[in-house]
Amino acid sequence: MSKPVLIAKRESVYNNIYVFKEGPIITLTFGHNRALYTETVYDTRDEFALPSRYTRYMTAVLAYAGEVDRVLEIGFGGGRTAWYLHRTMPDLAVTSVELDPEVFKLAKRYFGVRLEPNFNVSIEDGRRYIMRRKARWPVILIDAYRSAFVPFHLLTTEFYQLVKSRLRPGGAVAQNVEPNTMMFDAALVTIGKVFDHVDLYDAGGNVVMVAYDGPRREQAWLASTATRLDEAFGFKYPLGEMVSQRRSVERLPDTAVLTDDFAPVESLRAIKRHNRKLGEFFKGKW
Repeated sequence: MSKPVLIAKRESVYNNIYVFKEGPIITLTFGHNRALYTETVYDTRDEFALPSRYTRYMTAVLAYAGEVDRVLEIGFGGGRTAWYLHRTMPDLAVTSVELDPEVFKLAKRYFGVRLEPNFNVSIEDGRRYIMRRKARWPVILIDAYRSAFVPFHLLTTEFYQLVKSRLRPGGAVAQNVEPNTMMFDAALVTIGKVFDHVDLYDAGGNVVMVAYDGPRREQAWLASTATRLDEAFGFKYPLGEMVSQRRSVERLPDTAVLTDDFAPVESLRAIKRHNRKLGEFFKGKW
């Protein structure tokens, strides 16, 4: 078995970035406090492969919106989720926003992505990007991390209200959130106070939250929409299989809502005792 080989290293304004290669697998990682955090995994044998399970579940949000002609992604990283959507749905206009220009340079060099029609990347802070634009999207994906945590300004009430204002009627937002500390509780209750409904997907060590307004998406409708999209585009990871794992949140956690004035992301993440065990939610115990 081969060992990971460091093939690139960058120190940017925002991150300590390391790219490793182990056989056909290339991994983008960020270093923080002597630990490495995986950001993107690329299987060079298959451009449609999404080795990180949570990236597959991010695409489940397509079934919620139904008719999707454009997608906005905040947090590009190695770009594999965005590229998967682009290659699977060539007429879909995919726009990604990446804060760190060094990350984007490495993505182009090592992760099999490139700018082309219907696939664009803007180097900018994600929140600033949507503040400056009045466009509305049927789907917004949020997968921005700095080392182990989501930047606080992408978790607050004000941010989610801004995202909500940039969704088309019937649209939905998906966000990847680290689930193992009270940070998960705070993110869930905050997005749940802004949107009418929140569904969760257990993505194997990560949780994908899908939030939307309006009537609750009935499971039969969601399954039908997913099947139609699967048949039309032939997703490598069928949407129908993923939406069958949906868990709707009926009761929000009893914890503080995050606002721009109160978003102790690192403090919450540092708390080891969690009020509830996430597994109990997916077993239907809360």
